[in-house]
Amino acid sequence: MNDGLPLENERQMQEEIGQVQIFGDFNEEVPGSEEYLVIGFSPGSMPLKQRWRNNGLSADFLAEYLATFFPGNEEDTIKADKTIEVKSAVSYVANELLENAMKFNDETSQQPISIKLEMHNDRLIFFVKNSLKPKTIAKFQSYIQELLTGDRDELYIRQLEHNVQDENSGSGLGLLSIMNDYLATVGWKFEASSKNPEIMTVTTMVQLDL
Repeated sequence: MNDGLPLENERQMQEEIGQVQIFGDFNEEVPGSEEYLVIGFSPGSMPLKQRWRNNGLSADFLAEYLATFFPGNEEDTIKADKTIEVKSAVSYVANELLENAMKFNDETSQQPISIKLEMHNDRLIFFVKNSLKPKTIAKFQSYIQELLTGDRDELYIRQLEHNVQDENSGSGLGLLSIMNDYLATVGWKFEASSKNPEIMTVTTMVQLDL
């Protein structure tokens, strides 16, 4: 029974299993890929602003890595256009996910931040994992619920207006763009760290159709 909830909303409701909380389309049953790339970041290795500048470099590196799996030539314009389109999407999605991870990461935990890109026959899957500042967890989960159940066009306009009024608010548009502009499915998994149960981590999973 769905108690009158639309099926798509029911699918997006929060699921709690012990200390694990699942939001959105986080699918742990997706088989792993033999083609993947993982980049890890030490949270205390450099100042936050410098790490944000390096996010773009890391995102572009993932995009260039992926492009090697789309061989073609200048005469194959369809394949060339597809390669450019996918590279642009990977660069944008990876950069936005890394910025969010850096923004919400709990640097006192000394937990590394990681991004993994898997290539499947029909889609690309991103996994980004970071620890969370305790005081940001409730706000972040509330925003996720809003993304999953609210009108995204209205949320987008509201966030634009909010950013104009408060320059220090942070963009907040990255996840909306990933879901709206790139039609990606997104899910989150909150759980206690395997190394320290007192530390909460979140893994963001983004699936992008090819």
